[in-house]
Amino acid sequence: MTGAPGLDTSGLTHVIAVDPEARTADVAGMCTYEDLVAATLPHGLAPLVVPQLKTITLGGAVTGLGIESTSFRNGLPHESVLEMDIFTGAGEVVIASPGEHADLFRAFPNSYGTLGYAVRLRIELEPVEPFVALTHVRFHALIDLVTAMDRIIETGRFDGVAVDYLDGVVFSADESYLCVGTRTAAPGPVSDYTGQRIFYRSIQHDDREKRDRLTIHDYLWRWDTDWFWCSGAFGAQHPLVRRFWPRRYRRSSTYSKLMRFERRFDIGDRLEKLKGRPPRERVIQDVEVPIERCAEFLDWFLGHVPIEPIWLCPLRLRDDDRWPLYPLQPNRTYVNVGFWATVPVGATEGETNRLIERKVSEFDGHKSLYSDAFYSRKEFDERYGGETYRAAKERYDPDSRLLDLYAKAVQRR
Repeated sequence: MTGAPGLDTSGLTHVIAVDPEARTADVAGMCTYEDLVAATLPHGLAPLVVPQLKTITLGGAVTGLGIESTSFRNGLPHESVLEMDIFTGAGEVVIASPGEHADLFRAFPNSYGTLGYAVRLRIELEPVEPFVALTHVRFHALIDLVTAMDRIIETGRFDGVAVDYLDGVVFSADESYLCVGTRTAAPGPVSDYTGQRIFYRSIQHDDREKRDRLTIHDYLWRWDTDWFWCSGAFGAQHPLVRRFWPRRYRRSSTYSKLMRFERRFDIGDRLEKLKGRPPRERVIQDVEVPIERCAEFLDWFLGHVPIEPIWLCPLRLRDDDRWPLYPLQPNRTYVNVGFWATVPVGATEGETNRLIERKVSEFDGHKSLYSDAFYSRKEFDERYGGETYRAAKERYDPDSRLLDLYAKAVQRR
């Protein structure tokens, strides 16, 4: 309802309870993963998937999807949800689970708050060790990296050692890395990338392999300190600036506030104009591509989109049931390809984003909806479970008090 007050979420930000024996946690919907991890790690437990940034909320990761380096074995965050209390658009709180209000339970992931809000979630937890031993493996050809990734996923091992965490970074067509992680309780020195050292730069090396160690806490938040590599846009990676940038402000929440400020006042485009250059288009996307098409997609991307580095994160759904609003195929491996930067504007609005959308579809992939999307209504319904969504919308938000998903994802750019 236009002009109506928003939902007060101030009481929905905490961990309700952790059950170490059952390996579950009951969590309020707006609780951040930072707070959840702080509550579970003392028990030697962690969520099955911990998205990369500290201020991502449980409810946000479920209704808007999330991913991380355990996704090759644990799927996506919503797959470890056992039940949810959802405040629907009809003004009711319903308990949704695989057995109760199962239609809402299945349609909730990727609905982006257009069917209701998760006020409580019960999720599974898994055991972790105090440390993560890392091996950064260099590749000179993308097809070799993808082949090695596929082998690790199929066997669960690398060089005979069990693999618990797996992601990668592409710096160029002839320089890419897999970051292979293994849980360990063995004591020893650990690296710290919350100070002057920067994690993604530590990955690069000239040998085939490079080893590193992090505490489990620092591993889970290794990308947050520099927002992957995006902190460079604010000067936070310059040695002198970094020295005087308070450590407590080296985190994704700080950079996102700066980004909102920049967008509000068009600072970036104003600076480009002063330099005699055209405005720039934001290309902030995560896409899932089948692993057998991944190398081909990366070759195309590097040849047509001037963005590097690129993050890679493999995933397989945990169960055989489909999630209709983001219909990845069960028993099929995908690779999340993440790229977050700007490019010069083209001749039409969103030219590069539109081009990527078309190519992702050609490669039988899917695109996350957290950023700009340009699909027609017909294309959108085909890709994001339009018929299933409308049935859930009619049942749980019959008066359309909440936005329609297409309106929220595409029309409100």
